Amino acid sequence: MTRGIRLSALNLALGYVLFGVAALVCFAAPLWYAWQVTITDGRAEILREDAERLADVFDHRGAPGLASFIDARVGLKIAHERMLLFTDAAHHRLAGNLGEWPRGIPAKPGTYTGSVDFHGRQSRAVFVHIVLPDGYNVLVGRDVAKFAPLETRFWYGLAAAIVILSIVGAIGAMLIRRELLSRIHGIRQTVSAIMQGKLSHRLPTRGGNDELDTLSQTINRMLDQIEQLIHGVSNVSNSIAHDLRTPLAELRSRLEELSLTRPSADVTFSELEAAVADVDRVISIFNALLRLAEIDTGMRRSGFVPVDIAHVCTEVVEFYLPAAELKGVALSLHSAAAVTVAGDPVLLAQAVSNMVDNALKYTPPDGSITVDISQRNDGITEIAVADNGPGIPDAEKPKAAERFFRGDASRGSPGVGLGLSIVEAVARLHGGTLDLTDNHPGLRARMVIESGTNTGFAFNQEAAPA
Repeated sequence: MTRGIRLSALNLALGYVLFGVAALVCFAAPLWYAWQVTITDGRAEILREDAERLADVFDHRGAPGLASFIDARVGLKIAHERMLLFTDAAHHRLAGNLGEWPRGIPAKPGTYTGSVDFHGRQSRAVFVHIVLPDGYNVLVGRDVAKFAPLETRFWYGLAAAIVILSIVGAIGAMLIRRELLSRIHGIRQTVSAIMQGKLSHRLPTRGGNDELDTLSQTINRMLDQIEQLIHGVSNVSNSIAHDLRTPLAELRSRLEELSLTRPSADVTFSELEAAVADVDRVISIFNALLRLAEIDTGMRRSGFVPVDIAHVCTEVVEFYLPAAELKGVALSLHSAAAVTVAGDPVLLAQAVSNMVDNALKYTPPDGSITVDISQRNDGITEIAVADNGPGIPDAEKPKAAERFFRGDASRGSPGVGLGLSIVEAVARLHGGTLDLTDNHPGLRARMVIESGTNTGFAFNQEAAPA
């Protein structure tokens, strides 16, 4: 693993250097091309102008005059003098500093490049050939080696730039490699600590906005969520063990007492009914947990259909109305009009039932419970259940929707602490939230869900509400 990390960092460093060299070469290539084109075209243009001046001398003085002009010019021995040759139609030399017509230069006028013996050494030159009246020929050339020192300096400069860039790039690459390995080492230490069970460890950050810090912050948020989930699973497991121990212990005690005392049939059947109630309590816990697991997986989203939430709430209120009247609690529903949402009708009915059941459980006699349905202009639907019971202290409100959480006010009441957990899970499944606020007095539980097409889920038109 270490070797792979070092190899990757080394590759990054080498790639950094090679990229810089390639960029320099790509920059130098157009310059070299422009240099070659400029020098070649400029040299040919100068030679053509010189040949035209010689042609003017021929027009004014004739062949003898041009020969004398060329010999006089050659006799001046000007530094870097051009190669000059004046011949007749048969390419016999009449004047100039070339001994004979160069091999490889055609008889046709134009610009050519070829080798020539000039002052006792072989030189490569560019020639301009023009044909004068009566078949006379003028050849003007220049040694291409004149600009060789400049070209050599160009290549030396490019090589020096590559060397300097390579050195600087290597130093920069090593620094980058060192920094990268340092950050990776910190990540490895954190991951190793987490693998050993120290879930509170987080990736080191430097408070900047670079890519590695952004990645570390994102991973840290993920680790926070994982730690919370693990602690949640641990707490749920402990809560399940605690809540199952009581009914199972009661069930075992009842059955053991029946086995030892063997009471009369009436007492036996009474104890059996109580044992069945204990089993039902255990089954209800598992049913609630299975329902939460099903909601958390999001499988129910595929069955979303248009749901008249006002109709669902009406049925829930009608179901709990006899229990409310028996307790002396006024239960009422307020809904302005039919409100249609995209969702699972069974889960929505379960969530509303849990909120009403929770309110009815803690509302004292002669109290009141109100179910309000409203839809905002942005398409958000709100279902609020308000009571005038003891409410929930502010310190317990953030934990009220946690699984198996039971506040001080609910210690002596029946239940396992999963009612509001299911409501919160259903709201989250429908793209919403569960808010708990004071009703002064009492509690106001408000489930906020997306409505209509704002949910982003397609309706199954053939599916009917369950």
